Amino acid sequence: MSNSGQDTQPAGPMRVIERAVYRGPHLFGDIPMIRFQLDLGALEAFPSNTIEGFTDALLERLPTLHNHACSRGHAGGLVERLREGTWLGHIVEHVAIELQSLANIPVTKGKTRSVKGHPGVYNVLYEYLEEEPGLLAGRLALELVNDLLPDELRGVRGLDILHRGATPEPFELTAALEQLRKLERRTGLGPTTGSIVAEARRRGIPVMRLDDQSLVQLGWGKRQQRIRASITGRTSFIGVETASDKDLTKTLLSKAGVPVPQGAVVRSADDAVREAARLRGPVVVKPLDGNHGRGVTTDLTEPDAIRKAFAVAAEHSRRVVVEQHFEGNDHRLLVVGGELVAVAERIPAHVVGDGESTIAELIEAVNRDPRRGEGHEQVLTKIKIDAQVRQLLEKNGMSLDSVPLAGQAVMLRGTANLSTGGTAVDRTDEIHPDNACIAIRAALSLGLDIAGIDFISPDISKSAREVGGGIVEVNAAPGFRMHLQPTVGRPRPVAPAVVRMLFPEGETGRIPIFAITGTNGKSTTGRMLSHILRQTGLTVGLTNTSGVYVNSEQVLKADASGPKSARMVLHDPIVEAAVFEVARGGLLREGLAFDKCDVGAVTNVQPDHLGMKGIDTVQDLAWVKSVVVENVASHGVSILNADDVLTARMRRRAGGRIGFFSLQGGERMPRFLREHILEGGLAVVREPDNGGGELVLHQEGRRRLLMRAAEIPATIGGLAEFNVQNAMTAAAMSIAHGVDIHAVRLALATFGTAFEQNPGRLNVFDGHGFRVIADYAHNAAGLIALRELLVKLRPMYPRQIGMISIPGDRRDEDIREMGEVAALTFDELVFREDPSRRGRKEGEIIDLLVDGARRAGAHDRRIHRVSDEIHAAETAMSLARPGDLVVLTLTEVEDVWRSVLSFRPAARPRATSDTLPQLSQDLPEPIRRRATGADGENRPHA
Repeated sequence: MSNSGQDTQPAGPMRVIERAVYRGPHLFGDIPMIRFQLDLGALEAFPSNTIEGFTDALLERLPTLHNHACSRGHAGGLVERLREGTWLGHIVEHVAIELQSLANIPVTKGKTRSVKGHPGVYNVLYEYLEEEPGLLAGRLALELVNDLLPDELRGVRGLDILHRGATPEPFELTAALEQLRKLERRTGLGPTTGSIVAEARRRGIPVMRLDDQSLVQLGWGKRQQRIRASITGRTSFIGVETASDKDLTKTLLSKAGVPVPQGAVVRSADDAVREAARLRGPVVVKPLDGNHGRGVTTDLTEPDAIRKAFAVAAEHSRRVVVEQHFEGNDHRLLVVGGELVAVAERIPAHVVGDGESTIAELIEAVNRDPRRGEGHEQVLTKIKIDAQVRQLLEKNGMSLDSVPLAGQAVMLRGTANLSTGGTAVDRTDEIHPDNACIAIRAALSLGLDIAGIDFISPDISKSAREVGGGIVEVNAAPGFRMHLQPTVGRPRPVAPAVVRMLFPEGETGRIPIFAITGTNGKSTTGRMLSHILRQTGLTVGLTNTSGVYVNSEQVLKADASGPKSARMVLHDPIVEAAVFEVARGGLLREGLAFDKCDVGAVTNVQPDHLGMKGIDTVQDLAWVKSVVVENVASHGVSILNADDVLTARMRRRAGGRIGFFSLQGGERMPRFLREHILEGGLAVVREPDNGGGELVLHQEGRRRLLMRAAEIPATIGGLAEFNVQNAMTAAAMSIAHGVDIHAVRLALATFGTAFEQNPGRLNVFDGHGFRVIADYAHNAAGLIALRELLVKLRPMYPRQIGMISIPGDRRDEDIREMGEVAALTFDELVFREDPSRRGRKEGEIIDLLVDGARRAGAHDRRIHRVSDEIHAAETAMSLARPGDLVVLTLTEVEDVWRSVLSFRPAARPRATSDTLPQLSQDLPEPIRRRATGADGENRPHA
């Protein structure tokens, strides 16, 4: 076995570079998949048809690969590709899928794609159900393929990136599959929980595992229900406690007119013998609060046998029940929501003689049945030899060494539980209506929504009130295995009854999800939208770069723009609507937190975060952002920025209906948008007026005035066009979901620039004799959009000071561009470091910003270098004179705002500001156009 945490394979051509586990829709598809990046190295020159004997050896190891259609669309398609020649990354994908299938994990989908610009490097993707077995399957697939290569090509590095742990060495397929099966059994859902989950998914109800056992959430937010096996969130605790007390259960059922055996609770073997004598006839001895048939002995008459049975029962409970032994067959009746949904006759573990084998040998043969496994992992459970088996054989004059006659049935258990090796025969269509009513009455009497009724009857097709028998036990958490896969008879799909009880027809357990992505404007748009939805009375969960919020309560302070934070909102039991900021990083790391959203929006796509994770161009970034709108539900709406070329193009592949927002109303309106409106499509458009413009709603051929842009406080009288766009996006999203236009108007009219309402986004403070604007503008596009506002404010604030930084993980050229735009915007520049620097050396960010500012013509006397963000903010404010404007682009939002509030300016006379520096004529044309706002075709959006 290889040592955990180390790659013991010799360094060879293949290397695993990275991995990602996609839990929701992602760049490559809409189902959960594992992706790992594989560098074939020298093996890029060796497709399968060039490696002598490889294909035949692979098919000998995994003959079931003959069933793979691959891209050919028919069985045998993969074999054709192998013989024609295909690359090892593609082969590993199919092997990972097949290994899971052989381990009883039903997956079928995968794909392999070359990585642009990196010859010999491939993204290998394949479907999985549970993460750990899926990752192990990828590692084992690499090891299997590697094992088939000639010595000179053999070797895989980076296996622990996929899955850390011991695997067979040298590779051995049988051991590998057993390892995978064991991991699947340990991490996968059991048959009861799994059947409910499968039915929920069939109904379109979201499913979220809450632990590594069987606790599962069905649905989202306020509409969720929870299950653990057949216990639901609605299961009565009192009912469960009552069912576990067998004596109390009998008392309550007897009072309800349900036939139950007479008996009593005893505390000693002598008491058990006396109670059996009182009952006059065969008795059953069992623990008061046992389950799964443990400690139960049936059909007892002799005092010595009763004493032994008491000792067995006492191992499981301090109190023991002695009761009448009902003659007849053992049946399990499943009641769900007051409805009888399945009946199974349970036959105790037994063997049938062949006239030659001993009972021990017959048990061994029965256990070789592939349907039998340990615990609940298979349809049937292996028969275990224990004291009860030996006692029952002894009672019948036999032992494990006895050789039964051919055809002779030898019972090994007195109880018929499947967990002790029993088998099941479906009797659902045979039960007498009286018996069904008795079972339903029993479940209702104990207050159980789901109950397994143990019913003894000589003939289940006849009324117990006529032929005798009755209920001997009620189980509060019955297993479904015997009904889903009976040994004999028709399988019964019992899970639909459970899901129907929790979610009546027409209910999906979903809350409306609003997802917002784009380069700039996501946070403010999300806060505006949340504000609108709250005005309608909804409890709203919101995620953004500042944290997770439920209404006005911040439940987590962090950068919460990824799927983990979104799931936190979906878990919250009071949330009625969810608004998610969806950032690039989380999408690349694990995809979306949801399968479909009701309304998705893309604010814009600008060059930011390029050169990371394979996203090298703005077109690549648009591909990432489009994942949100591609996964809008068919009944939903995708809202797109009509003024942004890359965003507007997404209309061709976006889901649901399409809606737009645009600043270019009137004569400037793009033709495609005009046609969209004429066809009755949804659009929110700014049309020119004497102020900041009118926001007009177009919907179903009707034109309605939403409000004037200047009426939205966050737009600073309509001057902040980026917040006009943000407001239009929020309005379009809410109206698309059916929010009344009047509610939208009222909400936007009360959304301002206060820090408390929208921290770090165009917050204004006028308490120091000069104006402070705090804003998150963290890239050149955002700063250019902010500059447009500052140009409009310059007549009121002639001298403008800026504190500027940019995250350290941006490209050098992006950081320099930020410095250039800053130099073209501010009279005084205070450059600071990003607090985390993100891999940069101390001072490196400032050096690049200064380099960009100098390129734009800024003199060093205008440039101030201050590494620490708080000190930089204080420096910028110290440079201010009465009537100036200080702009703080911040990272540590709350700390900087506190420094703004606590700042004490020194008294100084007001000075006349210098004029804004002219644009340097030797600037690159794209930067000049963006900085001056001349690039109207792809207008930035902050």
